[in-house]
Amino acid sequence: MAVLTQVARYGVVGVLNNLLGYLIYLLVTWLWLDPKVAVTLLYPVGALTAYFGHAKYSFSYSGSTPHGVLRYVIAHLIGYSVNVLMLYVLSDRLLFPHQIIQALAIVVVAGVLFLLFRYFVFPNHSPAT
Repeated sequence: MAVLTQVARYGVVGVLNNLLGYLIYLLVTWLWLDPKVAVTLLYPVGALTAYFGHAKYSFSYSGSTPHGVLRYVIAHLIGYSVNVLMLYVLSDRLLFPHQIIQALAIVVVAGVLFLLFRYFVFPNHSPAT
């Protein structure tokens, strides 16, 4: 599958999933939940809902589901770490508004995850890649 097609499909799944997740994040942090706690609670829910969209639609993955899920979890642990690190450094330490940092983190983590999904989680080893 062409890279641009994967990027477009990844974007569709990601935008739908992250828009809802970000709106929930804004609501729960407005209700005084700490931003890092909110991310810790919401991140796994978003990752779970996006798995099937990314596996089947974005990357047309036909490999072993258990191996794909394990690699998916590893990729998201990396993504979660990047997200929390950004909140800690840029919001807690440098005092930028967490709402802006979380919006930026969504974009940064999306780029990191695309690369991890394409080459590590859902690799397509056919000659058409």
